[in-house]
Amino acid sequence: MNWILITTTFLAVNLDFFVILLFLCQRFTTRQVISGYLLGLAILITAAFLAGQILLKFLPEWLLGVLGVIPIWAALSDNDEDPTTNHQHSPVLTVLITYLSVCAGCNLSLFLPVLATQTWANFGLILAYIGVLTIFLVLLIARFGQLTPVQHVLNRWGEPLMKLCYIGIGIYVFFDSGLVHHLISLI
Repeated sequence: MNWILITTTFLAVNLDFFVILLFLCQRFTTRQVISGYLLGLAILITAAFLAGQILLKFLPEWLLGVLGVIPIWAALSDNDEDPTTNHQHSPVLTVLITYLSVCAGCNLSLFLPVLATQTWANFGLILAYIGVLTIFLVLLIARFGQLTPVQHVLNRWGEPLMKLCYIGIGIYVFFDSGLVHHLISLI
């Protein structure tokens, strides 16, 4: 299990949501934001893992490496989401709905190839790790959310950094799955 890949995937997938978290942390309590965010992550990461497990039963592991195209495609396409929130719900539900509407596609497409070959035990560790990382990041964002330099850096460099991470994740999946080795062996 590659913790750097898990961390990079988590950060890349959620980089655009961190900006939204700045605003959510100003509107709701930190506990409410953490609860909604954790619930959304648990739903999406579990869905990606289960889809990967189903694919792994029917396809050889090296063939799942083709899924590495998904994060690269996400980086190269300019399909930015427009986050909208419905404030008639409880704060936790508002954060959850916002997260699912903004990040569902990216989370599923990027975590699917990363989690497809993990065991159930590793998945539990990954989910716990991402939960701790989520809590830490929300606390950090809530604390530093008012700083102008943080907002400036994300506004200026967030998009290119996110795309670079997506491409790196895709390339890693090509190699980690054995796809590149398998294709080279065919030559």
